[in-house]
Amino acid sequence: MDLDWLRANPRHLGMFLEHQRIRVTPVSGGDVCIAERLTLDDGSELFAKRLSVTPHTDFFAAEAAGLHWLAVPGGPPLPGVIAVDSRAIALEWIDQGEPAAASAEDFGRRLAVLHRAPCPDFGADWAGYIGTETLDNTPTSGTTAWLDWYRLRRIEPYLRQSRDAGSLTADDVAAVEMALDRVDSPVESPARIHGDLHPGNLLWGRGGVWLVDPAAHGGHRETDLATLRLFGGTPYLDRIIAGYQEIHPLATGWEERIGVHQLHLALVHTATAGSVYADLVRTAAAPTGQYFKSR
Repeated sequence: MDLDWLRANPRHLGMFLEHQRIRVTPVSGGDVCIAERLTLDDGSELFAKRLSVTPHTDFFAAEAAGLHWLAVPGGPPLPGVIAVDSRAIALEWIDQGEPAAASAEDFGRRLAVLHRAPCPDFGADWAGYIGTETLDNTPTSGTTAWLDWYRLRRIEPYLRQSRDAGSLTADDVAAVEMALDRVDSPVESPARIHGDLHPGNLLWGRGGVWLVDPAAHGGHRETDLATLRLFGGTPYLDRIIAGYQEIHPLATGWEERIGVHQLHLALVHTATAGSVYADLVRTAAAPTGQYFKSR
C-alpha cells in the first residue's frame, strides 16, 4: 500500500490496520486512542489513531471535519487528513521540535487569524466529541448570547453528569452556577475555535506550532486562550498572548473571565474521570476580579 492508493481508498484504513496489513510503530497519542506511526510501501510515514471499540460511526469523521474547517489561510498549521473511516483516521506525520518564544508568538498571531475567520453560528454542522464524550453541536444563531449557549451546550450536560456520579458536591454545583451568573461577558460574534485547546493539543513542530485533536466548533475565542493555561499551562504562553494581541486584541477584562472559560473542560474531566478533578472545577468557578457582576 502506498500513499496514493490510501488516498484513493480511504475506507479501507481501519480494516488494514486491524488486520496488520500496514507496518505500524506504537507512539504516544493521548489517553483516548491507540496511536501509531504508519510506514507505507513507498516510504511515506503517517500518524494514525484508532479505537478498539468505536463508540460512534462518525467519531473520526467529526475530527476530520474539524481539521478541514480550522484550516484557514494564515491560520495555525494543522495536519492534513489522508484517510478516514469509521474505525480510524490517518494524518500527515509532523516531526516534533522544541518550544521557542518566536514560534509561540507566530502561533499567537495565527490563532488570532483563525478566530477572525467567518463563523455565523455557535456549534457546528457535524457531530461533536471531546475525548469519546459527545458534544451538543446543534448550530445556534450568532444572535444568541454566547453565555446562554455555553451554559446550555457546554456546562449543564457535564455538570449534571458530575453531580449524578458523585464527582462534585452540591456546593460545587452551586459554585459553578454562581460563576456563570456572575460573569459579565462582552458581546462577540461566534469564532472558529479548537474547542479542546489544553497544552497537550499543541504540537511544537520543527516548523512551528500545530493544532491537533480538535473538538472544533463555533464558540467564544477566549475559550481557546483560557484552556491553554490548564494542567500547568503551555510553554511561552505570555508570548502566545502577545502575538495574539497584535492581530485581534482581547476585550477588557479577559483575564478575569479565564476561569469561566475553563469550566467546560474541567467538568468534562469530573464527568469522565471522577472527583480527582474536583479541585480543577472549584478553582475555575472561584470568583475573581472586578469584571464580575454582583448576583
